[in-house]
Amino acid sequence: MNKLLTTMLLALLWLATAAHANEAAPLAEDPAVEARLLHIAEEVRCLVCQNESLAASQADLANDLRREIRAQIRQGKTDTEIMDFLVSRYGDFVRYRPPFNATTGLLWLGPFAALLAGLAGLLLFLRRRSATAPAALTEEEQRKAAALLDGTD
Repeated sequence: MNKLLTTMLLALLWLATAAHANEAAPLAEDPAVEARLLHIAEEVRCLVCQNESLAASQADLANDLRREIRAQIRQGKTDTEIMDFLVSRYGDFVRYRPPFNATTGLLWLGPFAALLAGLAGLLLFLRRRSATAPAALTEEEQRKAAALLDGTD
């Protein structure tokens, strides 16, 4: 009796889950639009996450921006026009690879400047240390040192 009841419950459970199963919704209405969206979204930083691309982020703002990019692609705008729209709205920060200009110069040159400053500081430190190193011992000082080491005074 228990086996029959268990079998019936499992069959009902299977039917209940099968009744709610739907066909998967297509990911994209137009694969060409989605391919362009993915290409653009991988070059754009998520403004909420900041360390993820727009393509990888699941933040609400990222979903809205992807919808906006899709709409602009459907309007026939080029990738450059879409990127210019995003930059005009959010600034160069939205790009993973911002262009080199006056406002992003420190971003591009800062690491090299820090490296050069570190090397200059190291060279200065080594020069000062070698300049203040004690001179070689005179013959008299060497004899005294040898006498101290030998234990003969």
